[in-house]
Amino acid sequence: MRLNNKPVRLQTKIIIMIVTLLISIIVLICGVFFYLEMKELKINTGNRALQMANIISRMPEVLEAMETDNPSVKLQPLVLEMQNEIDAQFVVIGNTEGIRYTHPDADKLGQHMVGGDNSKALVEGEAYISEATGSLGLSIRGKAPIISEDGRILGVVSVGYLMENVKSRMEEKLLEILLIALLAINIGVGGGYLLARNIRQDTLGLEPHEIASLYRERNAILQSVKEGIIAVDSEGYITMVNPSALEILELGEQELIHKRITDIVPDTDILEVARTGHAQENKEIYLFNKDIIVNRIPILERETVVGVVSSFRDKTDMKKLLHTLVEVKKYSEELRAQTHEFTNKLYVISGMLELGKYKEALEWIQSEYKVHQEQNDILFDRIKDEKIQAILLGKLAVASEKKILLQLDEGSSVQEVPSNIGFSSLVAVVGNLLDNAMEAVEQKEDGIVSFFAVDYGNDLILEISDNGPGIPAGTLDHIFRKGYSTKQEHQQRGFGLAIVKKEVEQLGGTVEVQRSPDHTTVFTVYLPKNEGVVA
Repeated sequence: MRLNNKPVRLQTKIIIMIVTLLISIIVLICGVFFYLEMKELKINTGNRALQMANIISRMPEVLEAMETDNPSVKLQPLVLEMQNEIDAQFVVIGNTEGIRYTHPDADKLGQHMVGGDNSKALVEGEAYISEATGSLGLSIRGKAPIISEDGRILGVVSVGYLMENVKSRMEEKLLEILLIALLAINIGVGGGYLLARNIRQDTLGLEPHEIASLYRERNAILQSVKEGIIAVDSEGYITMVNPSALEILELGEQELIHKRITDIVPDTDILEVARTGHAQENKEIYLFNKDIIVNRIPILERETVVGVVSSFRDKTDMKKLLHTLVEVKKYSEELRAQTHEFTNKLYVISGMLELGKYKEALEWIQSEYKVHQEQNDILFDRIKDEKIQAILLGKLAVASEKKILLQLDEGSSVQEVPSNIGFSSLVAVVGNLLDNAMEAVEQKEDGIVSFFAVDYGNDLILEISDNGPGIPAGTLDHIFRKGYSTKQEHQQRGFGLAIVKKEVEQLGGTVEVQRSPDHTTVFTVYLPKNEGVVA
């Protein structure tokens, strides 16, 4: 409902609807009441007229007058007096021929009675009620025969009430009803105003169209926000949940509204927030095998906690993104190191040529070319996946700068890695294992790190080995634990292998470590090439 293209206020709507409803009901009730009351009044008036006609027809004075030669002399004054007493519009007495002996209008005495409804009284001797139009107009009449003591019909008594008077009485009652209806409408308007005011208080002063707009916007926001959002009332029953929350908590499309939050997340602290009213911000919890960052804010109404809104996000995705950024930065530094390394080699070649040592320069160039050609043959001919190529190119540059021999096993054979094994996962697994291996041999003059990869069968198999000092006895069960390190200064260490194990397990794979008798350490990773596994 709009006026001048502007939404009608709730208060106006309610008052209009209440008044319209009241008027409709009052009109209907008045119509029905008028009909029933009119019918009842006509019946009562007819009965009253009949009763008075019977009484008059049996009066001794009337019987005596009817036996005289000129009944009008005695009956006219008598009947007029009685007519006033019973508040009738007319009392007419006629003989067996219907000639009037009495009438309110004396000029009509001696004339025939009008209406044609005397036959039942004069012929059959019955008393009855009729409705006919007489000399004074339409009226309700009571007819009674005048019967002598010996049973002869002497005439008829007709007592009548004009319909105009009956309707006038009904109109008076209808006016009373309308006054009551007007009072009811005024009460309805007042009640509508109070109702609208109470509703506006419950809706925080918002109009219905504003609430509808907020509801649509809320749904759009909940759909677009990537953070999980769950709202509960003060009793812990879920009142709202967005799709991201279902996805993060791996709850599918099940209906959670009106369920208790403790049935979904048994160990949640959200009820503690509802009880105390103290917000929780950036709290880290471990839920459904995930690191979750959660914020819980109480919903207050007049300083009373009526619910709690909890927003949360998966820290794993943030860690992956951060780790990928760190690795990208590391590869940028490694490429700069590679550029620096080749620049140094160019300076060496330039120096040899200036000194005239052409043969030595040629031999050195051929030696370097042979080493790089062998690596490139393996890297680009046997390993087809560009993601692994990029990782290895960066690590080869680092190894060259650190004077570490990074060997690519010529038995390697890898096609394109399936999409379920993401680039960030490969960076985390291969990058950390190669970094650990190079750290292990960094202090050795003949440090060697080997890389082998093959994707035969259903698994991508990665193997990184080094000839470093090896893993101390009794520590194999602890090396994948977060924060554990075999280095003496390990306050900020012990995270690489923990990240490797977590990434491998999320991909549905396994990681193994072996220590050979010659202290060679071998890490073997098995990653399933199943497209259904989510990285």
